[in-house]
Amino acid sequence: MTLALQANALTPSHTVGFGDEMRLGLFGQVRRVLAPRGIAVRQPRQIAYEWVYLALAVDGRAGRLSWTYLCGMDASEIALAVQHWQAEGFDGVIWDGATSHKAAGVRALGMPLLVQPPLSPELNPAERVFEEVRKVIEGKVYPRLEEKVWLVENTLRRWAADPAFIQRLCGWDWIHESFDRLTEQVA
Repeated sequence: MTLALQANALTPSHTVGFGDEMRLGLFGQVRRVLAPRGIAVRQPRQIAYEWVYLALAVDGRAGRLSWTYLCGMDASEIALAVQHWQAEGFDGVIWDGATSHKAAGVRALGMPLLVQPPLSPELNPAERVFEEVRKVIEGKVYPRLEEKVWLVENTLRRWAADPAFIQRLCGWDWIHESFDRLTEQVA
């Protein structure tokens, strides 16, 4: 990662986020609820073809979150997320190699967009935040998509107000070490 940061002229003083998207929808069976043996659980089903995408950038070093909602995952929608992150003060984004992430229209925005190794979601702090979001929203039926989005929005706002929580959740040592190595190479 240090070499990729260096190749894109990103330094420890830059705000670099790890980005990804999560689909929030109402279709499908609500996540399974476990019960003690012998106790029947009536699992609710929710069938509605409605969803939005939560685009999230996480800076675990500073304990910072930035998010927006997208209608789809095509390049024009992804470009809106990148523009949002730029407006929020991010200098670069590290994310997976999805086709829409590499689109010319997204790259033309001028923000350094670094690609993670394929099939490595465990390296992305945004996935860790999504894991926690899923714990908050799973196991419930939502009458409308807006109510699910409202719960996610309030949860993210609460977490964003506590940078120490985000640093504990996503401020992984290897990320700090990558930026520390940049400082050593400059000195």
